[in-house]
Amino acid sequence: MFEAAVVSAHVGITTPTTAPCLATLGINQRTKPKALKLWKLRAPAADLSGALTQTVGGQLMQQNNNNFESYSEVNESEVIEKKRRRRRRVFFLDVNPLCYKGSTPSLLSFAHWISLFFSQVSLADPVIAVIDGERGNEYRRQLLPSYKSKRRNFSKGPVWRSHRAVIDVLQKLNVPIVKIEGHEADDVVATLVDEVLRRGYRVVIASPDKDFKQLISEDVQIVMPMHKSDNWSFYTIKHYKAQYHCDPSSDLSLRSIVGDEVDGVPGIQHLVPSFGRKTTLKLFRKHGSLENLLNAAAVRTVGKPYVQDTLTKHADYLRRNYEVLSLRRDVDVRLQEDWLSERETCNDSVILTEFSKLLDETQKRNQ
Repeated sequence: MFEAAVVSAHVGITTPTTAPCLATLGINQRTKPKALKLWKLRAPAADLSGALTQTVGGQLMQQNNNNFESYSEVNESEVIEKKRRRRRRVFFLDVNPLCYKGSTPSLLSFAHWISLFFSQVSLADPVIAVIDGERGNEYRRQLLPSYKSKRRNFSKGPVWRSHRAVIDVLQKLNVPIVKIEGHEADDVVATLVDEVLRRGYRVVIASPDKDFKQLISEDVQIVMPMHKSDNWSFYTIKHYKAQYHCDPSSDLSLRSIVGDEVDGVPGIQHLVPSFGRKTTLKLFRKHGSLENLLNAAAVRTVGKPYVQDTLTKHADYLRRNYEVLSLRRDVDVRLQEDWLSERETCNDSVILTEFSKLLDETQKRNQ
């Protein structure tokens, strides 16, 4: 179904060189200078630190190495950034959250969001769809019984039949689907993201799930369905830093303290109401990670008395939250080469239109 596509790119980089203005050298451009003696330069001796590049009036002009190095560094960084932008993107589609409208399963919601996604966001870029595996929550529920305890099971009854429709339409859209028994989709995505990055691609994760913020980097972005504006919106490392005023590497530590109500992970404020988000952000700007913070609190004062008391008394509680919320990257799944092929899109419009019509007709019959 997925034919390998070989894409070759030849990037030509040219560095412009600008000749010095004759007027700045004291030479009249209209008249030929009378006694201008040009020296023929040989290779500079090994002990000369400067680059001898110009001769004016018989004097050797030494180029400013510092400026040259500075220009080279800037130019090199620009080239690297341009190359990074040219690198192809691979999208991961987190299927399960799109199949809900609020807390209610909804195929209409799924149809709406994937129509916008394929027509406006991913286009022909490779897309890998990932679905929660059976018993995917068991590992975390053993650590924390309340973890996702209110989520419905997709594998039973009419909800499962709806799920089959989701799989069918994705297959028609030439999208590979990954489902690993005993693992949540989040962990599968985190594992595959590392493989995709090692192969030199950029990654975009299509999901409303904030768990993926811990993966954000220069080469990993999130694109989220925005219900108010009815579109998909990109969320990058710049957005993260503007929102939280810290690096995404601190995201997991931050959420270990503030918790995740949606996933049933209680924050420290359930034990100490005065320990809020502002306090947490301030601590992580200084200490960087939860482990650094807890280690520091164990040997010295890191904040006000209530902060110090909370961190020393409830260190195990916070470490448990960290383990529950941390995305695993050791799932037994291997990236297939054909998953990275450019997606065939010629039938997208027909497939998505037929899928929406089928859902509308089904809904009318059930009314």
